[in-house]
Amino acid sequence: MIDFSAFSIWINLAIFAAAAVAVWLAGARITHYSNAISDKTGIGQATIGLLLLAGVTSLPEIGATVTSAATGASAMAINNLFGSIAAQVVVLAIVDLVIGRKALTSAIPDPMVILQGGLNVLLISIVAAGMVVGDFPILGIGAWAWICGAAYAFAVYILSHSQGRKSWVAAQAGQIDDRLVDQQAAAEKTASKRHGRHSLRGLIWRTAGLALVILIAGYLLARTGDALSNQTGLGGSAVGFIMLAFATSLPELSTTVTAAREGLYTLAVSDILGTNLINVGLVFLVDFVAQGEPVLSQADKFTIFGTLLGIAVTALFVIGMAEREDKTVLRMGLDSAAVFICYAAGLAVMFFLR
Repeated sequence: MIDFSAFSIWINLAIFAAAAVAVWLAGARITHYSNAISDKTGIGQATIGLLLLAGVTSLPEIGATVTSAATGASAMAINNLFGSIAAQVVVLAIVDLVIGRKALTSAIPDPMVILQGGLNVLLISIVAAGMVVGDFPILGIGAWAWICGAAYAFAVYILSHSQGRKSWVAAQAGQIDDRLVDQQAAAEKTASKRHGRHSLRGLIWRTAGLALVILIAGYLLARTGDALSNQTGLGGSAVGFIMLAFATSLPELSTTVTAAREGLYTLAVSDILGTNLINVGLVFLVDFVAQGEPVLSQADKFTIFGTLLGIAVTALFVIGMAEREDKTVLRMGLDSAAVFICYAAGLAVMFFLR
């Protein structure tokens, strides 16, 4: 494995910048392909966002965490997984700010996203409980890690069986918001036309190729970001936390911004919420690869508080999606503004926990 800390700061900065550009371009393109696959297969955007887009954008994180666990740095692997969950949700607030048309949570017509948000809160709470209580091994894997793996499988099962079921309908002033549903359908159709000439097999191969680009470039982002945080003296502080969170969240930022600009709001939100669900499921894989005591037992106050912060900002977005209020401040929804405030306050606390 390459030791990026042996390179100079300037070389690491150059690698980081090149990888960032590659991830951004690949992420933008793969968003279009994901929408086209959704159109050709009839699979809803919430499901595509959860399984395909979130899975692809999580590849660098999977590689980084598994490598860390396999090389004895399991504590760092857990920090990578759950120290940045809140940052993933802040990506949605950034998207809301960038789009600036209306509150992001008021433009989502699919009830699947609320279910995804609720499952996020539940599963991340399970992880936090395991960190606080401590873990013990069962067949070489922590008991809470088994629970995390089972909980992720349960979440995927619930979401897959909820596809197309309108248990909740978008409304405005007590009336069904048919206009919003029509706008979403039109946006999906327009976006899919751009790649409609490709066959489903061609789309899958193109998506696989871009996934490989994101895996390699995203892994370089995570590794050079870690090296830079130490070389600049920012490692272990709240500032270092932000830098590493940005590095690991750049694939999600690229795909989410691209999807939102196309009007594919359900796909954008499902990408982020799906990624955070995958992080919970990865606890089982990390614990399986790691040596020594269960990984959740190695979490410190910094990681535990970061996980709780992830629950808080996710809950704020779930509240926003349920309320569907279109009031904005500084070009973003009130829930996004609340997420920024909560995240900033959380980072201030984490600065003293470092």
